[in-house]
Amino acid sequence: MAVGREIITRLNEEVNSDIRIMHVCGTHEASIAKHGIRSVLPPQLKVVMGPGCPVCITPAGEIDCAIDLAAEGKIITTYGDLLRVPGSKGSLESADGDIRIVQGIHKAVEIAENTDKDVVFISVGFETTVPTVAATLLQKPPENFSILSCHRVVPPAMQWLLDQGEANLNGFILPGHVCAVMGYEEYERFPVPQVVAGFEAEELLLGLYMLVKQINEGRAVVENAYPRAVTKEGNRKAQALMNEFFTPCDIEWRGFPIIPGSGLALKSEFEEYDAQKKYGIEIPHIEKRSACICDQLLRGLAEPTDCPLFGTACTPRSPVGPCMVSHEGACKIWHQYRR
Repeated sequence: MAVGREIITRLNEEVNSDIRIMHVCGTHEASIAKHGIRSVLPPQLKVVMGPGCPVCITPAGEIDCAIDLAAEGKIITTYGDLLRVPGSKGSLESADGDIRIVQGIHKAVEIAENTDKDVVFISVGFETTVPTVAATLLQKPPENFSILSCHRVVPPAMQWLLDQGEANLNGFILPGHVCAVMGYEEYERFPVPQVVAGFEAEELLLGLYMLVKQINEGRAVVENAYPRAVTKEGNRKAQALMNEFFTPCDIEWRGFPIIPGSGLALKSEFEEYDAQKKYGIEIPHIEKRSACICDQLLRGLAEPTDCPLFGTACTPRSPVGPCMVSHEGACKIWHQYRR
């Protein structure tokens, strides 16, 4: 606690102008809210959330495809967080068919090994979950198993945000979990201050302090405030496994247009496990049809309480948008801790 107080004091002394910082990690938002970090920051320092929740940025078109596969008789396996994310046809929770919650891809493979039906795993997540998926495919699952790859990678989305300039960002807190796998070399191309931060209160405060120092000193580098878990080069074995099975592709994010190179598709030599090719799936673009402002939250343009539905029509029990569904979603986090 004494260390935290010292960082808070120095941080308040350092901030002398308006600064907007974005984090791109849902777990960072949960830690910020849980520890009340915004309440001890100087008013000129604004920390906004970005597209750091993989469930939240899964677009309605991908949910619709999963619902269609279930209606066709496939067994759909998915993480619990994805079950209630809305598509244009409802959610997987309300859909007809055999839809099962699993803890990970290995459990989905176990289901496939014990049935004659086709089993599809809805494979979501950033770079943190992809090596596990690749490692499972390396074990050669049965022929009735495939994945619908909904994976995305963080740097292209950051590039899009910087190119648009709409959030007026001065710097980024980089995602600790992603950087533990990928390192932070690829972020060095961005000409803005960046700091990799951990998830304890003191680690986040230190990351913010280091970032503000960079901004004030006119520097734009990547610094590491999470050395106990993150190195510059990351986990090379995990990266090699990921690159063996997956290749970058252009893909839509919820709240964003198609971002070039921001998705991960299975390479052609592994297409027997690619549900999109196996079943001839075309993922449609679905226009937003509600007053939900999740798209603005994911781009750092609004806060959950700016939404007219927050806490009234939209709650964790009856979510309208995906940011109220996932434990990494900003709306669910704010609903939990602001009460």
